[in-house]
Amino acid sequence: MAIVSDESSRICAHCDKAIPSSNIDLHYAHCSRNLERCKICADMIPRKHAEEHFLNTHAPVSCSLCSETMEREILAHHRGENCPQRIVTCEFCEFPLPAIDLAEHQEVCGNRTELCHLCNKYIRLRERYNHESRCNGILDNTVGSSRDERAAERERDQGAPRRQPQDFSRKRLIFTIAITGIAVLLGSLFLQRKTESSQVH
Repeated sequence: MAIVSDESSRICAHCDKAIPSSNIDLHYAHCSRNLERCKICADMIPRKHAEEHFLNTHAPVSCSLCSETMEREILAHHRGENCPQRIVTCEFCEFPLPAIDLAEHQEVCGNRTELCHLCNKYIRLRERYNHESRCNGILDNTVGSSRDERAAERERDQGAPRRQPQDFSRKRLIFTIAITGIAVLLGSLFLQRKTESSQVH
């Protein structure tokens, strides 16, 4: 037992706490009989609760999402922050998907275009926020390909009413969203079947 510089207390050799000198013998007898140091976290634990402490704090558990094994005390943080199978949402379409697939999905989803109603230009979704903060609202009537312009000229020559560019862009946007949704559904079905087949083998 080490003596503390203060003569009125001493350090318990078992739990390393400062104890009044007059009580050190009684404390040490009780402490060494009833407490033990956890070999993992070094906390002093009542002997009767040592196994419970290990199971509730340090016992390895598997993540139900990705099957990675870790200590129980970090499982909640893993599920919320690190698990590759945790569900996150795409910043462009708010579609929920596993975190491991997010980068690939956003690469495709962020390249989709939307018509800016201020300047009439098609803007990539990944550039939308920067564009909206810089857009001066000057209309750009050059939107569309030369094929669209030739078709519009033919309609005018034939006397047909000209199709509104906004109607066309809405239909195109709806079509793009539908195609993207179908691609995501097919991809998730393929991934689910691939996962099921790997678990069977």
